[in-house]
Amino acid sequence: MGVFLLLAPVDCSDIYDQDNSRASGVYTVYPIEDTYGVQVHCDMDSLGGQWMVFQRRMDGSLNFYRPWDYYRTGFGSADGEIWLGLENLFQLCLRKKYELLVDMEDFEGNKAYARYSSFSIGPEDEGYKLEVTGFTDGGAGSDGRKFTTFDKDQDNDQQRNCAKTYLGAFWYNECHYTNPNGIYRWGSDDAINYIGVEWYRWKGWNYSLKRISFKIRPVK
Repeated sequence: MGVFLLLAPVDCSDIYDQDNSRASGVYTVYPIEDTYGVQVHCDMDSLGGQWMVFQRRMDGSLNFYRPWDYYRTGFGSADGEIWLGLENLFQLCLRKKYELLVDMEDFEGNKAYARYSSFSIGPEDEGYKLEVTGFTDGGAGSDGRKFTTFDKDQDNDQQRNCAKTYLGAFWYNECHYTNPNGIYRWGSDDAINYIGVEWYRWKGWNYSLKRISFKIRPVK
């Protein structure tokens, strides 16, 4: 009798391929090597499912104003607010080609999403440079931008560090139309400009979202 061995899943798509009846929830994947597992939330429902969440804000319970090393390795929990880690994302992008989905919800219960047909990031020595193309629904692109934190300024603004100015961390330009890792606030608030969890092309400036999540799955 032959022995059938399941390969360690790299992402949520592999988990789906092993059993397409799996529900949305927390699973262990192995983005770097078979012996290094990380817990992630798999969205098996949205737009055909198989999405792996690498960023999520949902209740303000976690501080996202953190230094480079935290964003490199990741922080949070798969069943709550999370940043999966830039190195994990880079290693995933070495293994497969991905698309990106951004889900959003405001405090009035309205929902929106942005979808891109191609998502990848480069290595750390190139600033984990983002490449996003093929925008299909809502939002804006961020091609060729390096990741910036308050202690590692790699944005394109020559006068300031965008992460420091807007209390977040992201692939900023000069500085942002989206600030998903900004300060968690409750809806419309202009007490301090542009520091909230914002997606300008949906809700404008100074509206901090209730929920936002970034998800990837392999292009098939």
